[in-house]
Amino acid sequence: MLNDMLSLIAMAPPAGGGEQQGPFYYVVLMALMMGIFYIILIRPQRRREQERKKLISNVKTGDRILFAGGILGTVANVKEKVLVVRIADKVKIEVSRGAVSHVLDKDEAPPDPTEAA
Repeated sequence: MLNDMLSLIAMAPPAGGGEQQGPFYYVVLMALMMGIFYIILIRPQRRREQERKKLISNVKTGDRILFAGGILGTVANVKEKVLVVRIADKVKIEVSRGAVSHVLDKDEAPPDPTEAA
């Protein structure tokens, strides 16, 4: 019985006399949805990516950095696409610039991953 009533409601004509919207209405609606999508998702992501590129391009010798994998180190040498990083006494590694997630001040502690949410 409940299924019969639900199927009757589903087949009922739309409220408001059943007027059909023109094709221009759907074009405007779709453009409005894409505009909202751009403002909410794409624009902030582009801004974050530009800030990250600026951060990576400004890395210099002596900076403390945190990598995406959680390694902390001090930049010993800056090359075009690679950073030579000292992670312990007499231990240096070469790391791609893209792996840098944060540049830290001299006494700054790394960010807590549980506070990111």
